Amino acid sequence: MSIVTVGIDLAKNVFAVHGVNEAGRAELVRPAVPREKLHELIASLPPCVIGMEACSGAHHWARLFQASGHTVRLIAPKFVTPYRMSGRRSKNDAADAAAICEAVQRPHMRFVPIKTLDQQSHLMVLPAWSP
Repeated sequence: MSIVTVGIDLAKNVFAVHGVNEAGRAELVRPAVPREKLHELIASLPPCVIGMEACSGAHHWARLFQASGHTVRLIAPKFVTPYRMSGRRSKNDAADAAAICEAVQRPHMRFVPIKTLDQQSHLMVLPAWSP
């Protein structure tokens, strides 16, 4: 069976990746993927749905993954929180990636639109200040 859904917990240098097949069984569990290897790993997968928590860096990764033929969905972090496993291992990168993977599969989940490079650059323009 091939991987159909992937959840990625974004970070500065090391990312957590969790992928499941059609049956919902985890086939790709990588709790530590270096930044340099993430695009290579995702590009090697067949086209699938990729979920990430929405942040400024997520838009960059989403554009890269879409260019590789994947469908990318960004989720507001507050909508991922209910899918985290409770207990001792509740808050770590691997658990977050699994929660994102679970949340992106929900039929009524609300997603954040992916911004283009131009849209993101407009967010950096400061208005002229006048007293």
